[in-house]
Amino acid sequence: MNPAPDRTHQSSTVYYGTWLIVAGFVTQFVSVSAQNYATGAFMMPMIDEFGWTRAQFILPRSLGQFVMAFAGFFIGSRVDRYGARPFMLVGLVALAGALLGLSLITQLWQWVLLNGVVLSIGAALIGNLVVNVTLAKWFVEMRGRAIAWASMGVSFAGVAVTPPITWCIDQFGWRAGWQAMALATLMLTLPAALVMRRAPEDFGLHPDGKTADQVLSGGLDRAMADFQGSLTRAQAMRTKAFYLLVLAFSLFQLLIPVILLQSMPYMTDTGHSRASAAMAILLASVPAMLAKPVWGWLIDRMNPKPLAAASAFISGLSVLLMVVGINQPEPGIAYLAFALLGVGWGGMIPLQEVIWALYFGRRHLGAVRSAALPFALIMGAGGPLAVAHYCDIVGNYDGAFGLVGALSLLAGVLILALPKLERQGSAR
Repeated sequence: MNPAPDRTHQSSTVYYGTWLIVAGFVTQFVSVSAQNYATGAFMMPMIDEFGWTRAQFILPRSLGQFVMAFAGFFIGSRVDRYGARPFMLVGLVALAGALLGLSLITQLWQWVLLNGVVLSIGAALIGNLVVNVTLAKWFVEMRGRAIAWASMGVSFAGVAVTPPITWCIDQFGWRAGWQAMALATLMLTLPAALVMRRAPEDFGLHPDGKTADQVLSGGLDRAMADFQGSLTRAQAMRTKAFYLLVLAFSLFQLLIPVILLQSMPYMTDTGHSRASAAMAILLASVPAMLAKPVWGWLIDRMNPKPLAAASAFISGLSVLLMVVGINQPEPGIAYLAFALLGVGWGGMIPLQEVIWALYFGRRHLGAVRSAALPFALIMGAGGPLAVAHYCDIVGNYDGAFGLVGALSLLAGVLILALPKLERQGSAR
């Protein structure tokens, strides 16, 4: 899985960027599993043992948003300079250590420190920002498909993690669950991290695997325009589009931690079994995973702005339907809502990353994206905590989930309101 890039020959059996897609799939799978997909399965067993409130259990994930925001701000421009590999190697050690430490905790402060700080730093160093900035440098014409394929790892976590970790916890206890995740993190992330490389130009390669003949015939024109028209962090932050993108995608992404962390207790509170709740996550994850290549194909052929709005609208309407379905004695409507949510979710990551690169270019993309992270993650940090606190006070999740769905609909409206792309050298 770790071939060396060929510095002299552009054409080879497999373009090296393909290996980066595979590595990105794996590391995003691990990152989101540790942060979100697995955590909901631990909530009730740990609350029952320690007597915590739901807000106390969720607190580390809200704190983690702040930690990831500031970690991302500092690593983004350095990924532009040094590439992803050194950050991923540090991140996998931090993440695996945090997961192992979680199996040993006895106090709330230990839970907050390990989950909210150490785990969040590790997840940030192997996750979305580092992977997608790298892929955006290796792919231009095929950027939507590349990021979509890699981000399938996010959805695959719901297929491969939530049901088995729920079973593991129910059979062997929550401490064994954290230990199993620590071991899996080391085994999966190390080879993936070793694959990562900074940019194709470092190895005599061209974006999208273009051959020398294709370059001579103008096949690299779009990639060159993208690179030469790139905005620096300072230039990007002086545009209206930067702040609209931050606000829109912050509201859109808010539903991810809320659904992944709290849909299981929401369903069990209303009389559904833990197995049914785990199945609901699975039913969201499979369509999300399968829809990603379709979204990626559409992104590379169409204006991504209306596609992103459609993704937000589908997701928001699905959450509203979820509120209705979860309160029914049978889970059929809820299962339908989760499946539709998966379709909307499938476009979220590739659309967001392509739109950021489209507006601001690939040359300084790490710096630009990292500048957006503090705004986006801090805005979303209070969401899961507020939802948990709402349930502790009111006794149900209905109103909070309804608001999250409405905010996703608002995100779709804001995406449609994005100004026309005007940067020099833009490809669309």
